[in-house]
Amino acid sequence: MNFVLRVIGIFVAVAVAVWLVPGIEVGGTVSTWASVLIIALIIALLNMTIKPILQVIGLPITVITLGIFYLIINTALLYLASWLAGTLFGIDFIIASFGSGFVASIVISIVLNGVLGTESY
Repeated sequence: MNFVLRVIGIFVAVAVAVWLVPGIEVGGTVSTWASVLIIALIIALLNMTIKPILQVIGLPITVITLGIFYLIINTALLYLASWLAGTLFGIDFIIASFGSGFVASIVISIVLNGVLGTESY
């Protein structure tokens, strides 16, 4: 049940990021809401598997940068989710630039903090 709530929270956060951030767009052959749901599932799975490893590896840099590197890890996972969605499902989750991805990761973190009450992105 916790995974389902996390996916719903990420779904809302990604939808808000697509709506607010100018360089983030969703396209492809399926509908927009289904695309955002698939992207939310991919992000949730990446957060469960790859993100803890990246956080441990990047811990010294995160401490030196006072936590800013944590947002760069989130941005990298957003790019990886975009690539996986395009490769596996044919969904065009377009991130125009690194700045757009960085702002989108901040928006997703803020929305998840508001929806779930914890920083789970």
